[in-house]
Amino acid sequence: MNLILYTEQYKQLIENYKLTEEQLRFTCTPKESIERSTKEEDRYNILVIEDEQLVTFFVLHRNEGVVPYSDNSYAILLRGFSTDDRHQGKGYAKKTLQLLPQLVKSEFPEINEIVLSVNVENIDAQSLYKKCGFVDEGVRVMGEKGELIVLSFYL
Repeated sequence: MNLILYTEQYKQLIENYKLTEEQLRFTCTPKESIERSTKEEDRYNILVIEDEQLVTFFVLHRNEGVVPYSDNSYAILLRGFSTDDRHQGKGYAKKTLQLLPQLVKSEFPEINEIVLSVNVENIDAQSLYKKCGFVDEGVRVMGEKGELIVLSFYL
């Protein structure tokens, strides 16, 4: 499994990525995330590739992206995290989250915290994030799709 920074050569993989209506209640598509990154700085679109297939996608967002969720200037935001519907239940999301701290330490050595927000109704995702070491310190914010729980992973 490889974590790769998005470039145009992977455009077809993005076009073929499938999310269910249920997933779309809580996240946007990789295509939407990539489009936003052309308008906002400090967004890094990451593809998780297994056997030449895009199985999971996420964005790491620095600086302004973190502001609504943390006042730590050395934090990075994990956002837009999803697994292609055809690859659900195979452990890719968990393995990605387990590899994430190593990726952040390698690419962003000054970062000491990974922050994410998860919808209060997305119980499965909350459970996964907590199993992978993210902690809930009681911070809540309102997002585009409802109330969000802010979770942190300290490096």
